[in-house]
Amino acid sequence: MNTTHHRHRNRRRTTGTVLAGTLALLLAATGCSSKAEGGDGGGDAADGVRTGPGVGAETIRLGALTDLTGPYATLGKSIVQAQQMWADEVNAKGGICDREIEIVVKDHGYDVQKAVTAYADIAPDVVALPQVIGSPVVAALLDDIERDKMLTFPQAWAASLLGKDAIQVLGTTYDVDMIAAVDLLTRTKGLKKGDTIGHVYFEGDYGANALEGATWAAKKAGLKVAGLKIKATDTDLSAQVSALRKEGVKAVLISAGPAQTASLVGVAASRGLRVPVVSSAPGFAPQLMKTPAAPALAAMLNVVSAAPAVSSDLPGVKRMVAAYTKKYPDSPVDSGVLSGYNAAQLMGTDLKKACEAGGLTREDVVKAHRSQKNADTGLGTAQDFSDAGRPASVETYVLKPDAKAVGGVVNAEDAHTAPGVEEYLSAR
Repeated sequence: MNTTHHRHRNRRRTTGTVLAGTLALLLAATGCSSKAEGGDGGGDAADGVRTGPGVGAETIRLGALTDLTGPYATLGKSIVQAQQMWADEVNAKGGICDREIEIVVKDHGYDVQKAVTAYADIAPDVVALPQVIGSPVVAALLDDIERDKMLTFPQAWAASLLGKDAIQVLGTTYDVDMIAAVDLLTRTKGLKKGDTIGHVYFEGDYGANALEGATWAAKKAGLKVAGLKIKATDTDLSAQVSALRKEGVKAVLISAGPAQTASLVGVAASRGLRVPVVSSAPGFAPQLMKTPAAPALAAMLNVVSAAPAVSSDLPGVKRMVAAYTKKYPDSPVDSGVLSGYNAAQLMGTDLKKACEAGGLTREDVVKAHRSQKNADTGLGTAQDFSDAGRPASVETYVLKPDAKAVGGVVNAEDAHTAPGVEEYLSAR
């Protein structure tokens, strides 16, 4: 009883602090923006650069709508810190377009309503969003983001987010990842025509889009799919494992969160369903390798990811990990660090390009972004942003859990395009 009482009191306290902070921020923001830009309208700065919302004579303001208190809190913290590290590095070298980078961070706790309010709060004062966590959140904001021409890098990879000029899914979409997952199973795990694979997936855009890719690839390979939809609140997957055993599955795909992956693999192992399991990147976190499920994860799990493992020996990744470990010694290095830093670097390139072309309005930034056909930060595969209707990359890595590695995973297969991906995309 006591703990809940505590938790409520704490929550109330944090809400109070957050509100006070928000008010201060809003006051500061309105103060600065009216000085720097003459309100919302924008115009030309003294240096001749076209400016608009979020850009003053001395600052460029970016926004982050993140989850610091909900199911993806550890991921949110990693992304926020990695992007702050990037901003600090850029500012130490004189900023971008002779302006300091500021990142305004809002926590929505994976609550769509809070996120909508937070977006309305910060939208007038930022030029772009290098972080928005969550498919349901991005889906709710789509129209506003397009209307505001606000370049946005969602931490969500549903194909339903493609085709919008201002919204950029970085890397692959969930369906492409699952085509690679099915390819991995038939190529290296001995699955063949007539076999059944299970697919446990979150309800909503994430799971639905993953299932779409899995179903397409399974049909091509002559496999059957036994799909099981779950909620984000379902953390004990015993019933699902029983159902999968009944179906006689030879492998399982999972498109959910880390808690669900750990439960599925742990229960399956304990009940003798020792089959290969392939997860989407958001379904793994290094903390899992400190749980009782660790030995089963190491034995059974593969992770399909658009980004390499943070333990990778790519020079860019090694440099980033060293810098992050020094700046945040008490924080785990996970995939969020890499995806957050990568997104920030790509955003920085867009801002530089826009500045060189003479303008930092939102439209200028979107245009600069879409002009890039081969954007490479040295943190994985190169990205093509020129076609809004297509994933920025179709190459995936396969990662393997390893308790001794930084980030809890190692690269098992380098980036490659799975056979069938191009055919799937042209048919989509």
